[in-house]
Amino acid sequence: MIARALTRKGTALVKVAKCSKDYDPAIETFQKALTEHRNPDTLKKLNDAERAKKELEQQEYFDPKLADEEREKGNEYFKQQKYPEAVKHYTESLRRNPKDPKAYSNRAACYTKLGALPEGLKDAEKCIELDPTFSKGYTRKGAIQFFMKEYEKALETYQEGLKHDPQNQELLDGVRRCVEQVNKASRGDLSPEELKERQAKAMQDPEIQNILSDPVMRQVLVDIQENPKAAQEHMKNPMVMNKIQKLVNAGIVQIR
Repeated sequence: MIARALTRKGTALVKVAKCSKDYDPAIETFQKALTEHRNPDTLKKLNDAERAKKELEQQEYFDPKLADEEREKGNEYFKQQKYPEAVKHYTESLRRNPKDPKAYSNRAACYTKLGALPEGLKDAEKCIELDPTFSKGYTRKGAIQFFMKEYEKALETYQEGLKHDPQNQELLDGVRRCVEQVNKASRGDLSPEELKERQAKAMQDPEIQNILSDPVMRQVLVDIQENPKAAQEHMKNPMVMNKIQKLVNAGIVQIR
């Protein structure tokens, strides 16, 4: 009975809430109700109230002008190579304006400098999502993938960026660097350490795993080793050739 009464009270408080702080009494009431009785309906009302409070907080905090000021502060710290401080300001900028691709791009650059590559990659991808025509998103993402030694993925990122900005020198330079790395594997120019590292990374790639687990491709790989004439026939198939090239670039297959 107490739990039911508290749930009704919480529901009433939600109905009169006009700002984020107005949800606090309702949330507290739902929490008390749940200590009396763990009711799924009350739990759902609590989750809904917490979600509504968070959304209102974001709306109340939204201020593009202050966001720009915070981003500029971040830029100043970046120039001074004070990357942790810059991250703080870019993060605050994004709290003020979560739709700003420049702040995501700049924070991605900071994360890259700090060696926090997964975080940087996430920001670069969000930057591209918000503005697919913004070149910096692609240069940030491509650079991170390059540092992660995912050269084929980096190459694809740079090439995608060039569709939107064909003369961008950063993107063109990125393509050149990636092609150099990819060709090293094709020519068999990798050192034993580089080959071992590239193979280990490739074996974690779902696309490579799918190629190696494909019965048809497994037979192709056997033919490359044992039946050169059959292998030549396989190579006439563009799809097979593309998969073989991926394995060569990954250092899994070496063709002399």
